[in-house]
Amino acid sequence: MRMRFDATRERHVLLGPESVIVLNPTGADILGLCDGRRTVSEVATELQARYDRVVDDEVAAFLDRLVTRRCVEIDDA
Repeated sequence: MRMRFDATRERHVLLGPESVIVLNPTGADILGLCDGRRTVSEVATELQARYDRVVDDEVAAFLDRLVTRRCVEIDDA
C-alpha cells in the first residue's frame, strides 16, 4: 500500500490493490512519521509535540489495525 494525497477527497489515502483507505489528518501524520527508523513510541512522542492530546496507546492501536489489514509492517527488532 502507498499513501498519497487524493485531491478529490482532499485527504490522504492508502492505496492498495482494489482498495482505498481514507485517512484523517492524524492518521496521515502517523504514517508520515513511519520512516523505518522511528519506533512506535518515537512516533507518538513526535505527535505529542504537534498536538495537545495524543496517547501512546492510541497510536499503537491505530498501527495495530493497519498491521492486521496488512497495510503496514512493524519490525519488532
